[in-house]
Amino acid sequence: MTREAWWEKTPLSEMSSAQWEQLCDGCAICCLNKLEDEEDGTVYFTDIACELLDSATCRCRDYDHRHQRMADCVALAPERLAELYWLPPTCAYRLLAQGQPLPPWHPLRCGDPDRLHREGRSVAGRVVYPDQVDDEAWQNHIIDWPFD
Repeated sequence: MTREAWWEKTPLSEMSSAQWEQLCDGCAICCLNKLEDEEDGTVYFTDIACELLDSATCRCRDYDHRHQRMADCVALAPERLAELYWLPPTCAYRLLAQGQPLPPWHPLRCGDPDRLHREGRSVAGRVVYPDQVDDEAWQNHIIDWPFD
């Protein structure tokens, strides 16, 4: 008999703050700047990170104040998931909202918070910052990793 994990049986809207935070795998893909095609709405991720992101740890340098410091930092909440179409396909919030399981490398499943970094599923060590890129060159920073 397989016992159902809390994230499989608890609806997103009923999760405690602690549970909600545990869903984040720490990949920091959502902290990358994105470009959206105005014609077809396609969202492209770049390797240009939010200036608050610590690229070595994939953590925000000022998590508690990120929304005050960064006007475009989006607060993730269960009631907003439908409008956050740009979340990466591997995002636990997106997966659970779509009724999908967490991937095997997710820290809640494997018990190892560093596995996704070792497997190249995070932005660790692979980003630049806005002040390092000319505005006209952002399209040259579109990435296709780590979305497999």
